[in-house]
Amino acid sequence: MRLPPLLREHPRWLQILLAVVLPAAYGAITGYFLGVSKGTYLVLSIIGILGGIGAGFDHLGAAAGLRRGVLAGLIFGSSILIAHQIHGADAKADLPDPHILLVAITTVLGAAFGALGGWWRARVTERRPAAG
Repeated sequence: MRLPPLLREHPRWLQILLAVVLPAAYGAITGYFLGVSKGTYLVLSIIGILGGIGAGFDHLGAAAGLRRGVLAGLIFGSSILIAHQIHGADAKADLPDPHILLVAITTVLGAAFGALGGWWRARVTERRPAAG
């Protein structure tokens, strides 16, 4: 089975799409649903964990995955709050007080899940037989 390419192997436009636009858009959708449905917001947040691990898997090693996770978590959490503020509805799920702490939480969790994904990619790569 062939592994997906590393982020650095993609063209610049796709790197920006994957590393910046995707977490911003997903965070905005999640932030919208924060004012609509607690269940949907929580499911989207949990699915975001898989996205964080997947983002880390785009990198070789825990340190590289961690850096990507910090960026993604920061963008994701900020986008949740911005979209929720624009939407204007009352939050259906509990948010930390002050709300900006959500950004710190998503950044730390993004770093952890990104590091896990990068570690996993390195481990899978090390165990693969050499091409030849």
